[in-house]
Amino acid sequence: MIYFAMTSANQTDLVETEARQAGADDVKSTKGGVYFKGDLKTGYRFCIWTRCATRLLVLFHQAEITSIDEFYEHSVELPWENFLDPQMTFAISETVSACDWLMNTHYISIRLKDAIVDRIREKCDDERPTVDIDNPDIGFALHIDGDTVSYYLDFAGRSLAKRGYRRKQTDACLSEFLASSVVSRSQWFKNGADCVLLDPFCGSGTICIEAAMAASHMAPGLIDPYRFSFYRLPFHDENAWNEVFQEADSSQVTPAFRIIGWDIDPHAIEISKTNAKAAGVDQYIDFFCRDFLETEVEDVPAEVGCIVTDPPYGIRMNDEDDDIRRLYSGIGHVITDKFKGWNASILCGDASLLGYVDMKPDRTNSLFNGGIECQLAHYYIYTQDEKDALVERAKARKAERLSMPLSEGAQMAANRLKKNLDSLKKPMAAEGVTCYRLYDADMPEYSAAIDIYDDKWISLQEYAPPSTIDPEDAQRRLDELVLATERVTSIDLENIFVKQRCIQKGKSQYNRQDAADSKFFIIREGGHRFMVNFTDYLDTGLFLDHRPVRGMIEQQSKGKRFLNLFCYTASATVYAAAGGALSTVSVDASGTYLDWAQKNMEMNGFTSLNHFFYLDDCMRFLNGTRDRFDLIFCDPPTFSNSKGRDTFDVQYDHSRLIKACMAHLEDDGLLIFSTNFTKFVMDEYICEIFDVKDISRETIGDDFLRNPKIHYCYEIRKRRIVRQQPLKLRLKKKPVIVKN
Repeated sequence: MIYFAMTSANQTDLVETEARQAGADDVKSTKGGVYFKGDLKTGYRFCIWTRCATRLLVLFHQAEITSIDEFYEHSVELPWENFLDPQMTFAISETVSACDWLMNTHYISIRLKDAIVDRIREKCDDERPTVDIDNPDIGFALHIDGDTVSYYLDFAGRSLAKRGYRRKQTDACLSEFLASSVVSRSQWFKNGADCVLLDPFCGSGTICIEAAMAASHMAPGLIDPYRFSFYRLPFHDENAWNEVFQEADSSQVTPAFRIIGWDIDPHAIEISKTNAKAAGVDQYIDFFCRDFLETEVEDVPAEVGCIVTDPPYGIRMNDEDDDIRRLYSGIGHVITDKFKGWNASILCGDASLLGYVDMKPDRTNSLFNGGIECQLAHYYIYTQDEKDALVERAKARKAERLSMPLSEGAQMAANRLKKNLDSLKKPMAAEGVTCYRLYDADMPEYSAAIDIYDDKWISLQEYAPPSTIDPEDAQRRLDELVLATERVTSIDLENIFVKQRCIQKGKSQYNRQDAADSKFFIIREGGHRFMVNFTDYLDTGLFLDHRPVRGMIEQQSKGKRFLNLFCYTASATVYAAAGGALSTVSVDASGTYLDWAQKNMEMNGFTSLNHFFYLDDCMRFLNGTRDRFDLIFCDPPTFSNSKGRDTFDVQYDHSRLIKACMAHLEDDGLLIFSTNFTKFVMDEYICEIFDVKDISRETIGDDFLRNPKIHYCYEIRKRRIVRQQPLKLRLKKKPVIVKN
């Protein structure tokens, strides 16, 4: 028989292993599951032992079909009477991919139902089976890929992923098969029998129960063995099934592992105990009502252990963002402070929350909990001795690296960097500036921008080399520049973040570059705090060349209504709020950046109701609002063609953008317009109808003077109309002639 085990995305490797352990041959993964071959015992064994599959189907027919009529004609010829009789109920599920001749996917199930009923009526004296979607005797599955139609028989039933032990559950409950996958992906089994498993947010107890069943070699199918569909199949072999059942029943052992579940909610603990008892593993699990964030060193149950957990997250629990962030920050603090020497595996449906754990994962897995994509992050928490050893090894490697002479090219780059640093350090320190540009492609051989952040981190952004440059040569030069940067700045190599800058289009402008290494740092500028990210996005979250512009906004914002268009991470809005703006409005089309913007404002204490954020296209926002502002900052992208919005080119479209801004500017207000397009030319018509002043030079700091075209900046005001008083004509009176 050809079986197909359905499973969730990124789980096929685990299901492959389960199929082989069940005695399968010719095991092959495909999208959505695993195909394998085997006899009835193989199918029975897989059903009773699988922990990660959701359904088990049998492929019994396949055909090439090109129309809906042909589909019906072919289906009605199949021997459906071999699987069900008129007294039985049945149900059909369908999946369709790239089928040109089918417009309505549900319609194909209706036509198959018609074919099955017509066939059985013909073979069974006009009697017919009925459809029961909720609890059918027999299930059929149909998969169409192009013109290939595959007919499946549901061997296990739709409840394969449900063990039958869940008597009660909390509001947010992890699927049994996903909990088992999380346990399998963790480090728990690999660490030996002395390793404790702790789920500090156990909820309904699913992770602990699945771990206990795996540790005791308990087959999940033993909990409710009569739920399987194969009992009602005509070819079911009771003797073969009893043999497989006895084999599984006799394989159980008492686990050597200790399993513990904590939860802050006493009701959840009671639910966990009830479910564990129903699963027959309650004697292997210790459940306690405990607040994980209040854990002390003496509460840690063992020297060696593994935290495997699924904490609550906003999508699932509808909690307030601040509460969730504090929770994850607290989780990271407790784990790193109290659970030294442990492993931890944390499942989260919002990958950004893992950044608040403040640990870099050793590895991650992408899993799906229902329709929510989750990240399973794995960590190892070093003991103090291990940390000290790592630090010493890092120091030794750094000392060895620094003792080696630089190559001729690296030395040349180092000389230029030292010259720049010597000239910038004093003026930057005098201005209180700790984030500045050190180098900007000063030498054509080393084409990159190097920015220093708080004298702790380096963002080195290499400009994409032309295709004529040999890739190995380009990589050598980049390596030389990195080594020269470390040598001159004394900033550790692990704090030098390297990215390649290239033209971004569409959604790629807002996408993460490498979500697995997501990490935010807090830097200071102008007395304010900002979140920056050196790895995930094209830019860090703070445009350093706009530092003087932000200072200008702070000076001019007192008592003003401020509008920030294309606000990015709202650093300019922070300055405006700090300057005493009456109200602020920040607009951006990227939800990612707007969320970042709100965090920047919150971090600086600006959380009152007079600060507004709009997720919108800026032109659409301007056309749809009647609000007026005293101070507007507009810094549009050079080019944008994102989906759902009109293409924007700053050179061709800045005129209509500026006019739209001026329509919302008070008569004595100010628009600050900025662009990084190096070939930008202001429209003459704008200069004719408004007062336009080029302030580019005043808004470029000392660290960017080597590139005076880093941006263009203008002050734009409405022209004042001077009304002259009408001239009054003075009429001379006629002289009076007096006659004597």
